[in-house]
Amino acid sequence: MPLPKISEARELTDEKLAEEIVAVKRQLFQLRLQKATRQLDKPHQFKHARHRLAQLLTVEGERQRAAASQLAKEEK
Repeated sequence: MPLPKISEARELTDEKLAEEIVAVKRQLFQLRLQKATRQLDKPHQFKHARHRLAQLLTVEGERQRAAASQLAKEEK
């Protein structure tokens, strides 16, 4: 399974982005739980989930910075 592309994350709406972040965090929790109980079959899923979370948080941060700079421009 290839790593997800950041372009896919950039296409998401703000609501979908927030939902996806929560879903990936929940998935990471489940993976840690499976690892602790020695039920984890595919350890590479950690890398994929962390990578996806980083992409989603990056896009969220980009959008927040863009909104903040837009607001600052309007105030001038």
